[in-house]
Amino acid sequence: MSLKWICTLIVAVAASAAHAEPDVEKKPSDLDVLLGIGQSGLTRLDTMHHQARDQASVLISNALNLIGVPYRRGGNSAETGFDCSGLVRAVYAESWGKILPRRAEEQAAATEQIAKADLKPGDLVFFNTMRRAFSHVGIYMGDGKFIHSPRTGTTVRVESMNIAYWEKRFDGARRVEISEDARNALLNQVNLDGADAQDLIGKMMTKAGMRIN
Repeated sequence: MSLKWICTLIVAVAASAAHAEPDVEKKPSDLDVLLGIGQSGLTRLDTMHHQARDQASVLISNALNLIGVPYRRGGNSAETGFDCSGLVRAVYAESWGKILPRRAEEQAAATEQIAKADLKPGDLVFFNTMRRAFSHVGIYMGDGKFIHSPRTGTTVRVESMNIAYWEKRFDGARRVEISEDARNALLNQVNLDGADAQDLIGKMMTKAGMRIN
C-alpha cells in the first residue's frame, strides 16, 4: 500500500458525502473534522502522490546514469566502481538522502518486506547467488527489470528478473521505509496541526502499510 491508498480513501469519503441526500443533515466524520478536507485538500494529496512517484523517477534516473561503471568489490562510488550493495547505498543516498547499511543482508534486514507481486520502481530485490540468503541486491526498475552491479569483470547494467538464472535465485523484495521527514511533509501538505491530527496521520499510514523510522 502507498500514499495513493490514502488519497483513494479520502476521495471515497468525499464522494460518499457528495452523493448524500441534499435535505438530510450529515454529521461530519472524524476524518472530515480532522483533515478539514475539501477540493484543495484533495489536490494537495494528489500532488503528494505525484511527488512520491517523481521521487522514484529521480532514483531510477540516478541509477541509470551509473550504467557502465565497473564492478569493484567494496566499491562505493562511480569513481572507484561499485559492488551490488555499494551501488544501492550510493543511489539511495544521492536520490533520497537515505543512508542504508553497507552489506546486502543488512539492507534486507533494515527494510520492509513486501511480496514480489507488490514490487514498485525503486524497491529492492535480493538474490541468493553465493549459497547464502540476501547475498546479492539490485534496484527494481519496473516491468520485471532491475539494475545492479553483478560481479567482477562486469559493469552496472539492467537485467530481467524473469530469466531462469535470476528467477531461481530470487530471495525476496524489500521497500525502504518512509522517513520522519516524509511524515512531516505529509502533515504540512494537508495543513494539519495538533496531536490529534498527527495521531490520525500515523494511523492512516499504518493502515497503508507505511512505517516510520
